[in-house]
Amino acid sequence: MNIRLEKKEKCLAALSIEVPAETVANERAKVLKAFVTQARIPGFRPGKAPRAVIEKAHGEDISKEVESRLIQNSFQEALKENENLKVLNVKNPENVTHQADGSFTFDAELITSPEFNLPDYKGLDIEVPKVEVTDKIVDENLDQLRQRFADYEDIEDRAAEKDDLAVIDYTATIDGKPLEEIGGEQAKPLSSNEGYWIRIDEEAFFPGFTDGLIGLKPNEEKEISVTLPDDFPIEAIRGMDADFAVTLTGLKSEKLPELDDEFANKIEQGKSLDDLKALIRDDLEMRQKRQLEEIKINGVLAKLNELVDFDVPEDFLTSETQSQADAMVKEGMEAGMSEEQVKERQGGLFEEAQVRAKNSLKTNFLLTEIAETEELKVENSDVLQRVTVMAKQAKKPVKGYMKELQKSGQLGNIRQNMLFSKAIDFLVEHANVTEAEPETEEK
Repeated sequence: MNIRLEKKEKCLAALSIEVPAETVANERAKVLKAFVTQARIPGFRPGKAPRAVIEKAHGEDISKEVESRLIQNSFQEALKENENLKVLNVKNPENVTHQADGSFTFDAELITSPEFNLPDYKGLDIEVPKVEVTDKIVDENLDQLRQRFADYEDIEDRAAEKDDLAVIDYTATIDGKPLEEIGGEQAKPLSSNEGYWIRIDEEAFFPGFTDGLIGLKPNEEKEISVTLPDDFPIEAIRGMDADFAVTLTGLKSEKLPELDDEFANKIEQGKSLDDLKALIRDDLEMRQKRQLEEIKINGVLAKLNELVDFDVPEDFLTSETQSQADAMVKEGMEAGMSEEQVKERQGGLFEEAQVRAKNSLKTNFLLTEIAETEELKVENSDVLQRVTVMAKQAKKPVKGYMKELQKSGQLGNIRQNMLFSKAIDFLVEHANVTEAEPETEEK
């Protein structure tokens, strides 16, 4: 067998193979023998039909089977001869030809893993914020709990004051046009509202808006104008002057429950106030720990990507870019973007999706190489344990769920992702982590 392999740019290799006539003839004889044994020909007992009759009846199927076997065997032989080449995928064979001398030739393009030198991935320097669950933070969370259990009393004998809760109806316009007409679908919730509760506080809603409510009494109306901030989420109306036609329909005062053991018992039966504070502290510490782990993971992966650059397979990049773009569009739509706004940002979204896609693929190739270098393994028992948890979450029998994953090809992805997790844990474990003091409120 004559095998020619030529490496090309961007993770591609050109493969040309010539199979000798003798090998072709032997393979055809094997296939024909199998057909003679299995084929059903009218007038002949199974396995007794002449070969010439079999070839006439099934000639096309025989030829296809011979070609399939020759191509498969040739690929295996080519990979043996080039065992250092990491082939990710094989494109459909081209120029498939049965030569006049009986030999068989074809070409194929291989998608290969990128070649790169692993950077020094042990001891990556990353910085994380120094966090501490202080008494102040615990008290702030307690206040949030109190607000959830607050009682509200109507105020009827005076006008609105600072820190009151105002209930308002409003419509908003810019230059006489409804907000949604200028800001699109995303601005629709701000165009009008009824029975909207708002605390009279300068940090609520838009700067200066609640100041305009001070002095109003229930059922009174007022026009309040505000300038939308330059960093407002809806780009189309940033920095514009908006006019709100407001009717104060109600005014309420907030009565918070006393912060005592009775209140704690309402939140967690049988718990005292000190117990409740301890529970809040534990929950906050657990959440902060998870956040710190995420920061460490993002830090080591970002640092790793900075240390080395290489091309990734174009076919993989195209597919991953589309996946990232679809995810970004979905995120945008869920955040309130209209289809028109998505179309307007299509170019920018696609560019960002390409950057995300390349970083994601680079990370996967780097983690795969690190796992191989460090001889990290995912045991079958680990995979079974993960699938068992997933089956319970999906409320399905483990065996049936396992078959579903095998049939859909997802089982390999689960194993691969578990290997990536092991490689990430290794990077974090060997990283140089320093804590940075949080910025002050003044900064």
